[in-house]
Amino acid sequence: MNHSDTFNLAGRNYDSRLLVGTGKYKDFDETRQAIDASGAQIVTVAIRRTNIGQNAGEPNLLDFLPPSKFTILPNTAGCYTADDAVRTLRLARELLDGHKLVKLEVLGDKDNLFPNMPETLKAAQTLVNEGFEVMVYCTDDPIQCRMLADMGCVAVMPLASLIGSGMGILNPWNLRLILDQATVPVLVDAGVGTASDAAIAMELGCDAILMNTAIAGAADPILMAGAMKKAVEAGREAFRAGRMPRKFYSADPSSPTEGLLQSVGK
Repeated sequence: MNHSDTFNLAGRNYDSRLLVGTGKYKDFDETRQAIDASGAQIVTVAIRRTNIGQNAGEPNLLDFLPPSKFTILPNTAGCYTADDAVRTLRLARELLDGHKLVKLEVLGDKDNLFPNMPETLKAAQTLVNEGFEVMVYCTDDPIQCRMLADMGCVAVMPLASLIGSGMGILNPWNLRLILDQATVPVLVDAGVGTASDAAIAMELGCDAILMNTAIAGAADPILMAGAMKKAVEAGREAFRAGRMPRKFYSADPSSPTEGLLQSVGK
């Protein structure tokens, strides 16, 4: 990978454009192995579901993923109101010694986990005002993505499809609209199911991808983590290279015809 093509988030450069979650693995040891295979430098942690020090006497994720090696990205998975989300991230900031980079998600439905955008916008404004560096899980609505960027969020994270669905990118046209107007990094969050989905997202021009279930839910999570690493890198390189134009039909051969021997008629 070309390390001059770094991913800048909240003023810090990262070599990897793959961000990964830490849930749904069989144990913390498998979590660490999969994350190492993914090459990810940013790992997201559900504060309501994972112990990072708030539960004394229980295994602590930070013993396996130390903040000295990884950027820990606390998230508000399981929150359904702006107030709950804000309280959760205030707790995370205390547990992580003033850490400011966070992932905000405010859900609207426990079955489909679609974001509640009015509550998301409310929470985002409060967190930005309190000095947090806010990355936001959101719908693929270009107007609301622009609103989040304008209020000071450091990244917008539109869903490709529903969380945990593995359905891939269902609306590339909306993603294209979001990317065309972007003033902050755009990351696909939710819905990636396999390596080809990740490559497509990067080929569209997304700055990075965040995923969890696609890796943790695979039959071999560690092998899938390596596949996702390669897919993100390949998709990014293809985007930078610029694909050939699409043509319905072209008679131009891929090899030159000049200088070829011609048959001589008798």
